[in-house]
Amino acid sequence: MTRPLPQLTAQNEFFWTSGADGRLRIQECLSCQSLIHPPVPVCRYCRDTKMGVRVVSGRATLAGLTVNHRFGFPDMPPPYVVAEVALAEDPRVRLTTNIIDADPDDLALGQPVEVTFQQAEDVWLPLFKPAADQSTPAAMPTDEIPPEQFAKYVRPMLTKKKFEEHSAITGIGMSTIGRRQMVPPLSLTIAACEQAVADAGLTYDDIDGLSTYPGLDMAGMGEGGVSALEGALGLRPTWINGGMDTFGPGGSVIAAMMAVATGMARHVLCFRTLWEATFGQLVKEGKMSPPMGARTSSWQHPFGAVSAAHVLAQNASRHFDRYGTTRETLGWIALNQRANAALNPTAIYRDPMTMDDYLSARMITTPFGLYDCDVPCDGAVAVIVSAVDVAKDLAKPPVRFEAVGTQIIERLDWDQTTLTHEPQVLGQSAHLWSRTSLRPKDVDVAELYDGFTFNCLSWLEGLGFCGIGEAKDFLDGGKAIARDGIIPLNTHGGQLSHGRTHGMGLIHEAVTQLRGEAGDRQVPGARVAVASSGGLTPSGVMLLRADG
Repeated sequence: MTRPLPQLTAQNEFFWTSGADGRLRIQECLSCQSLIHPPVPVCRYCRDTKMGVRVVSGRATLAGLTVNHRFGFPDMPPPYVVAEVALAEDPRVRLTTNIIDADPDDLALGQPVEVTFQQAEDVWLPLFKPAADQSTPAAMPTDEIPPEQFAKYVRPMLTKKKFEEHSAITGIGMSTIGRRQMVPPLSLTIAACEQAVADAGLTYDDIDGLSTYPGLDMAGMGEGGVSALEGALGLRPTWINGGMDTFGPGGSVIAAMMAVATGMARHVLCFRTLWEATFGQLVKEGKMSPPMGARTSSWQHPFGAVSAAHVLAQNASRHFDRYGTTRETLGWIALNQRANAALNPTAIYRDPMTMDDYLSARMITTPFGLYDCDVPCDGAVAVIVSAVDVAKDLAKPPVRFEAVGTQIIERLDWDQTTLTHEPQVLGQSAHLWSRTSLRPKDVDVAELYDGFTFNCLSWLEGLGFCGIGEAKDFLDGGKAIARDGIIPLNTHGGQLSHGRTHGMGLIHEAVTQLRGEAGDRQVPGARVAVASSGGLTPSGVMLLRADG
């Protein structure tokens, strides 16, 4: 299968065919002259709808960089450079592209580059190469909001009474977690849901709400959502929720909290199922079709940037460049998760790991190696959110919601957004602390999204466990995030070693810790936990506390 080419539309055709005459064209607002990318019918700066197209110079600054070693296509074998370049005319516009005609070791952020085009069927892909004149300083993009100033953009609470006070987590469940279990995903979902219902001391007849992420059928991502589960169990819910436009996988829990607070439901069963490992195996065997077609609406896929790793690695490269972060910094996070997983019998990877093991593992896309990436697996997690007035009468002590952070402050376009941290972390973190009097020092355990080690680093800094750019020193060789450290992190092994259960596995572990049920990995006296889910796309974070 060759790399996917852009799907041409009336809105984007000018961009993808512009190179036919060797000139780069970008959408322009005719009112304020801002350049807009990707093209949309309105200017995000002045919100006028008078839009046109401007021919630009093709000069740009190398603003993000990763060398891909793992993914590829027959017509685009690795290694190759995936980059973001900031246009000279307006550095707010960054294009995902490839850097060609250069040794990757000679490339550096801030380097001047210039456009060249490669024709592929009916499109001209804008690629970039080092500019002939390397003596002229290039303008790096600047932060739309400096990372330290996100709190200034948080909207104040509308009411003194918080919706978080109306509900609690009363039950949790988890199916077996494993690599290529080769069982139907709905079976995993039902196993987790049965556990959660029993854990709460309820029956299926008590469940009057269903909430999931992402819902429906997504290749390798789930069991078919609310429709599939309701069809299998016949629950007749009064309220349902599903979809990807929410606050990460944990958004299903936040939606359930709101349903309970408004009286739409009393006991909401939230669930998340992953089936990626088996799905991948079936694709290899020719029994299922890969999700990517010959044409794509993505602005990254035509350049071989087919994974979230390719985007996030560039944010990491800028963090490294600005703050002096190193691969060892990320390594301490990976080693911490593995050490915790060794005490968790449900974790997929439990073997000891050293820094030498981490650094010598095969490279995926710089600076990420194998152990920077979470473990694709099969598994399901379920959580029951109940009305607080009935929660105390159930089988287990309820875990209360203290606050959530959901406000979107950063751009959602993956390659146009925050420079030095995982997007959709800084805004949500600032929002969380605006809804509680508790502070980072009050948190006993942190279960933070770690699809990649850099996700975790971004949450640590965003939530204020250390200052922006200070993770390298804060981690102190991993001591600060150990179970007996300043902030015990991902105590079950995280997604890096336990398995990719997305944010729901983190919530499951937070509840387990606050109940004191974590066994050998239990943090003594844990009363307050923070759990985050998602990133890049809208994410959410929640602060949980033991009852009483």
